[in-house]
Amino acid sequence: MKLIKAFLNLVRWPNLVFIAITQLLFVYAIIHPIFSNAGRVANISGINLFLLIVSSVFIAAAGYIINDYFDLDIDLINKPDKLVVAKVIHRRWVIVWHLVLSIIGILIGFYIDLTTNVRFLGIFNLGCVLLLFVYSISLKKKLLAGNVLISLLTAWVILVVTWSESSNLLTSAAIGSYTEKVTRITFLYAGFAFVISLIREVVKDMEDIEGDRRYGCTTMPIAWGIIATKVFVAVWLVVLIAALSIVQFYVLQFKWWWSAAYCILFIIVPLLYVFRKLFPATTSADYHKLSSWIKLVMFTGILSMIFFRLYL
Repeated sequence: MKLIKAFLNLVRWPNLVFIAITQLLFVYAIIHPIFSNAGRVANISGINLFLLIVSSVFIAAAGYIINDYFDLDIDLINKPDKLVVAKVIHRRWVIVWHLVLSIIGILIGFYIDLTTNVRFLGIFNLGCVLLLFVYSISLKKKLLAGNVLISLLTAWVILVVTWSESSNLLTSAAIGSYTEKVTRITFLYAGFAFVISLIREVVKDMEDIEGDRRYGCTTMPIAWGIIATKVFVAVWLVVLIAALSIVQFYVLQFKWWWSAAYCILFIIVPLLYVFRKLFPATTSADYHKLSSWIKLVMFTGILSMIFFRLYL
């Protein structure tokens, strides 16, 4: 039981559940209703949707595993109480699990390519595995490079679903009709995922500054200083809050009252709270609390997809 618990912590099981919920909601709350109204059949549904989610979850899990493998020394300083690699699971088995989950995720992508109208998913999955490996050994220690990469991969969780439907979206009959609607919503949520993830990654860098500095990382708080990093985060918070506010004015034209109320109460207000607490934060515990709030906003933001199921 201890080993199972350690493995679940190693792969960040709550984050994996979050990925699965995101893709499930995007398909059933957005893609399927739009396609149904247009008389189209989605490429990704049933077993294919299950396989897509499994491949995304396995690749993400493999990424968390290899990240902890290379972060062992840093984690001894930043979070010694949460250490799994070498302490509970032998490093050799950590590598084995990384390879097994990565290979399965890649093979599922190629299987979906061969059995559906989806194209290049196997190549994209391979690319994600390689990028996560490069991130773990190098990019995460570089100024902004690792933060941007993880944010892009977070957005890819949504983009890959729309990519899987590209054969439906690029037909001559679709152009200018439901393609535009799907594309607009896709980039709305992918953009949200990118920005909120970037904010959280930088906040986590402030939380982990001691261990990162000792092992030669050049993350933003180390390269720019804490004050400049807070200004960077604050600017992106303002951009995100402003963008979400503009979207609410837009949806109110269609009388989406409940959707707007939800966004204001459960997304914008918590972001304002994060903004308010950002500059007074000084300790690792303060930044960890901010990171937890941002993660909560990521979750409530994704849950807002439910409203499209009601209104589309």
